[in-house]
Amino acid sequence: MRGVRMFLLACIMPLSVAMPDRQDPFLWLSALHGRGYDEGSLLADTTGGECPDECDCPPSFPIAMYCDGRGLTAMPTVPSRMKYLYLQHNEITALPDSALANTTNLVWVMLHHNALSTDKIGKRAFAKLQGLERLYLQHNNLTGVPPNLPRSLRDLRLNNNSINKIMPEALEGMDNLTILYLHDNALTEMGTSLRGLNSLTLLDVSGNKLKKVPDSLPERIHQLYLESNAISAVPEGFLSKFSQLQYIRMGHNQLTDKGIPPNTFNVTGLVELDLSFNKLERIPTISQTLEHLYLQANHIKEFTLGSFCSVVDVINFSKLRTVRLDGNEISTGDVPSDSVLCLRLANTIEV
Repeated sequence: MRGVRMFLLACIMPLSVAMPDRQDPFLWLSALHGRGYDEGSLLADTTGGECPDECDCPPSFPIAMYCDGRGLTAMPTVPSRMKYLYLQHNEITALPDSALANTTNLVWVMLHHNALSTDKIGKRAFAKLQGLERLYLQHNNLTGVPPNLPRSLRDLRLNNNSINKIMPEALEGMDNLTILYLHDNALTEMGTSLRGLNSLTLLDVSGNKLKKVPDSLPERIHQLYLESNAISAVPEGFLSKFSQLQYIRMGHNQLTDKGIPPNTFNVTGLVELDLSFNKLERIPTISQTLEHLYLQANHIKEFTLGSFCSVVDVINFSKLRTVRLDGNEISTGDVPSDSVLCLRLANTIEV
């Protein structure tokens, strides 16, 4: 078992989630032929246990069942020994309560790119999977979060559905959840649905219809993606309690100078701040520790060096390496000559 886990970790390590990748990170699992497996190794395991005719259960990995891209419209029978279940890229429309009832040791369930709707997922479909860590349901027809999800989940992906509301109890008790993808849905507000997600480090709710920053953001959040919404303001002290937050993306919103309280983004720890494609007229004051700043396509009329450096000397200067100000109402002639002292680490300043 330890050997199997080390094999899995070795394969997925290059596919870190430091940045949310919209590509399928498990394509390697559905391309076994290209990894040196001969055709015989992909046949049903006649010695290790049963396997549905429409799926592959390699003897070399008997706890995994590969049913991806098979044109399935209904759930196959899943043997009880399985821990890793790959059903992505099919046309499965329903997940009844009985579908996974006898497979209580599942750790990964991949059901993305199917035709599942919320009302066709049984209320107890996932209830017995008390060790489930990864559940991928992106690119389906969901209008809500499926009920009774296991509290053991660490990685939950619900993006590219039609979810318009998250009930407060939907994510309640998920103390282990670290990754939550909800981007490209139809959410107008989050309510208190994030309360209690004490381990959450990555939240992506971009591409929704949010008008404000979600309430009750977990204090351990490391990456926060809010771009392509309708947010016009951020709350006072918005970032004061997030000591581990390094990446904020709020591009393609409706932010104005009035909607950003003074020193909102002047907090240490931030590495990347994206405020592009908004309605800002001034450069907000930022921390000298920030490394990447994106402000392109706003209405900025002045290059205010004080936004980057309050004091400039041998040890006090901005750590910015990337500065994007193109698509605003300033030109290279508006950049002060002493900006080279403040922005001495910047590779380029695009204006």
